[in-house]
Amino acid sequence: MIRVLIVDDSATMRALLQARLEDEPDIRVVGSACNAVEARELIKLLDPDVLTLDIEMPGMDGLTFLEKIMRLRPMPVIIVSGSTQAGTANAARALALGAVSCYAKADRSGSLLLHDQGALAALVREAGQVRFGPAWPVSPQVEAQVRKSTQTATSLVAIGSSTGGVEALRSLLPEFGTDCPPTLIVQHVNARFAAAIAESLDQVTRAQVVLATSDTRLERGKIYLAPGGDRHLLLGRAGNGSYRTVLRDGGLVSGHRPSVDALFHSIAALDVPDAVGVLLTGMGKDGAEGLLAMQQKGALTIAQDEASSVVFGMPRAAISLGAAEIVAPLGRIADHVLGRKAA
Repeated sequence: MIRVLIVDDSATMRALLQARLEDEPDIRVVGSACNAVEARELIKLLDPDVLTLDIEMPGMDGLTFLEKIMRLRPMPVIIVSGSTQAGTANAARALALGAVSCYAKADRSGSLLLHDQGALAALVREAGQVRFGPAWPVSPQVEAQVRKSTQTATSLVAIGSSTGGVEALRSLLPEFGTDCPPTLIVQHVNARFAAAIAESLDQVTRAQVVLATSDTRLERGKIYLAPGGDRHLLLGRAGNGSYRTVLRDGGLVSGHRPSVDALFHSIAALDVPDAVGVLLTGMGKDGAEGLLAMQQKGALTIAQDEASSVVFGMPRAAISLGAAEIVAPLGRIADHVLGRKAA
């Protein structure tokens, strides 16, 4: 049973969120709070497994409260956000602070969603599997597992991530410079938050992070984030040995759209020389088979280690297939990706 505490200043929203969870046999709402002060006391009293948190609250706002939670008592937090530009920007900031996912309380017009087809319950189940440990530790024994030396001329980087991925990307991407290899990223996230996440990532790296559009020729120094929604981000040829982004409609692949597997398989199919595939923290197994396909075509393949992953599902699946040639803590992945020798 996953025990949930709902924090929202709106009584209507608290009731609506509870209604969406109360019929789930494996989820129980143990309490609700209207502000951060009340929530803090209920967290101590009830010890919930998962917290849903509104950002815009009187007194201490949700972002400030989230920052305190992640510093003093880390726990899985689902941000409940509006669809306004400010709301999506704050949701991106919340993911960077350690929230495991975001849930949209309204549609793009701002109207409350009457039905969510089980979306909130699915996020709660995912969050319920998150276990927080020390932040991004470096495990000495992991370096002994490295079976391939770092590359020296990376031509293309592809990264897949899910739960905990935005925070991981904010740690990894500052290492990418203005002349970094063109980089494609699939991060599992609601499409309405993708643009704000791209903007937030752009602020922490010298490279330029943009939301991917179709038929864009890849350039060095640019990082392309999948926009989500009903299209997969793939790699295509652009002529003269160059490559381009492709956004393609399609069904779910490995349970997701956009899918990390879809991206990785498209790169393997083009047999890109000196490519690097990276699988970061995330729930499930999306990306594992695609990473194996890239490895079989000669790409360098890297999986984040368990100690530094919020959720070890996706990296674990890749490692179990033998798809990851390097297993490394988050703080060392950029050295392998960019061809720097680890100290």
